[in-house]
Amino acid sequence: MKKPLIGVTPSLDQETKDSTCRPTYLAAIRHAGGIPVILPLKAETEDLKQLVETLDGFLFTGGPDIHPFYFGEETHEKCGNVSPERDQMELSLLPLVMAAKKPVLGICRGIQLLNVGLGGTLYQDIPSQVTREFPIAHKQPFHYVSFSHRIAITPGTRLHTICQADSIGVNSSHHQAIKALATGLVATGKTSDGLIEAVEIPDYPFFVGVQWHPEYLWPEDAAAERLFTFFVTACSEHA
Repeated sequence: MKKPLIGVTPSLDQETKDSTCRPTYLAAIRHAGGIPVILPLKAETEDLKQLVETLDGFLFTGGPDIHPFYFGEETHEKCGNVSPERDQMELSLLPLVMAAKKPVLGICRGIQLLNVGLGGTLYQDIPSQVTREFPIAHKQPFHYVSFSHRIAITPGTRLHTICQADSIGVNSSHHQAIKALATGLVATGKTSDGLIEAVEIPDYPFFVGVQWHPEYLWPEDAAAERLFTFFVTACSEHA
């Protein structure tokens, strides 16, 4: 049986222009039975179309902030660095992937990219834009293999089926989050301070975004492991 080929979006060092990808993403895909393929950051539309035709699924990974112009806002003083090359490539890639109904998984920046790509907006900086009685650590002070907080999962959703729980512990490394949810997306996981941490499209073959980093948790956490297993299994239907 052929293993599915899964496109993985890389990061770009803005100083050296080196393209990089954390090995944790690649290891998680391989463990789940897929073959990760790191995508080019510079590609013509026809190249992206060929990649979508060839590959069986797409993982939109974590990384820098998305430029706020893409969701109609001025730059907040607490907005972080951006990657114009990533913004352009990923926002061009997403509609092609969706038109082909290929499976999609978004992680951290990835969930934000999916929301912006479909017309939603972001909080550019949680600490300065969101009033919270108890400000949980969305940028945790310890290593990502440990949980930082919990999320409540909506029953009856794909994420609930994957995690097999109403609530799970997650790690956290972000200062931005979904503000206005894009049309067509359904929020499936939220934090105790009210932020959206998971989304999906119910009538799409597999379209899930999570704000945490399951690629660090899967060796010890069953819910994180199943997330990659379900994703790769969906991709295998195209292989």
